[in-house]
Amino acid sequence: MKEGSIFQNVDDLIPQFIRPKMSIPQLVRSIGKTSFEARNLLRGAELFQKMIASGDTNWLGIAGAGIAGGMGGIVISLLKAGFIDIICSTGAQVYHDLHFAFGLPVKAIYGQYDDNTLRAHGDVRIYDIGIREKETLKAQDEKICQFIKDKYATLSQKNISSWELNYHLGLWVKNNAPHPERSFVVQAAHLGIPIFWDSLTNHSIAMNLTRLEHEGYPIRMSAQKDIFDSAAIVYASKKTGFLILGGGGPKNFIQQTGPTLNQIFHIHYEGADRGIQIGTAIEREGSLSGCTFGEAVTWGKYRSTDDQKLVHIWAEYSLVFPLLTAYVLDRCNKRKQKNWISKLPESIQNLKKQL
Repeated sequence: MKEGSIFQNVDDLIPQFIRPKMSIPQLVRSIGKTSFEARNLLRGAELFQKMIASGDTNWLGIAGAGIAGGMGGIVISLLKAGFIDIICSTGAQVYHDLHFAFGLPVKAIYGQYDDNTLRAHGDVRIYDIGIREKETLKAQDEKICQFIKDKYATLSQKNISSWELNYHLGLWVKNNAPHPERSFVVQAAHLGIPIFWDSLTNHSIAMNLTRLEHEGYPIRMSAQKDIFDSAAIVYASKKTGFLILGGGGPKNFIQQTGPTLNQIFHIHYEGADRGIQIGTAIEREGSLSGCTFGEAVTWGKYRSTDDQKLVHIWAEYSLVFPLLTAYVLDRCNKRKQKNWISKLPESIQNLKKQL
């Protein structure tokens, strides 16, 4: 047996104490000196702080039902501080975000209900989130349809990307909803932050667009434009960081920007600089949500497997995302808004010149 431990230069583990009136950054740093996901939480918090301080163009991926569950305010806090520059969300979360702006019923319920009884009463649930079919969903559908009709002259001129529709949607909601301050879609539009969808079809907004097409208001949306415009942002960015909530389609949309440039367009690009993922998916079944950062590096989605630049926190993000947000809001200075919507036309033209 060789003499000396290979752990001899590693920090000692010492029991940590929780004190009254600790700030959230103090708590995160204290438990980060223990083990397991508490240690990864601190690693993620420090990395997010570095992504902000280094001026990275920071993307936020939103999967799951966090926005429907009331977490849009946390996103708004990051947007106002200038810490998030681009968003990719499921279309469902954009749709549910608008319930809060219009004051439509969304209830904090228990997850143990008889679903046949709920259906009979016109109640819909997302685990422990209660929504009314008529007063929330159908009412929201009418708002979406009214938006399209009001803005049809603008939206129907050409093929549009999801970020363009969401931008006009945010501005329209700002002027037509009683509580626009509750909507991250409104805040993103106000600050010039593009919101992409991971899918043009897998949500209620697209379902309403289908209805409207048959009513004489066809909107031509382009998945190709979404892909190109997102790649143009990454190509124009000096440094890129990804914060991914839950994985899913938004994770793939954000991460595929690298392969789009390198593999498809044959433009030299080594991948994003940094990444944080918060989610509970495991690697074993081969799903994209469970895909490790190391696997993503092999696709050219990130530059290297440096564990100082890539952190996966294995946890349900409604617990961790607020802690990360509170940590960086306390420790980072506000950043000037990058306003990528104003920069996109030039960025798109610059990428086209490389083809």
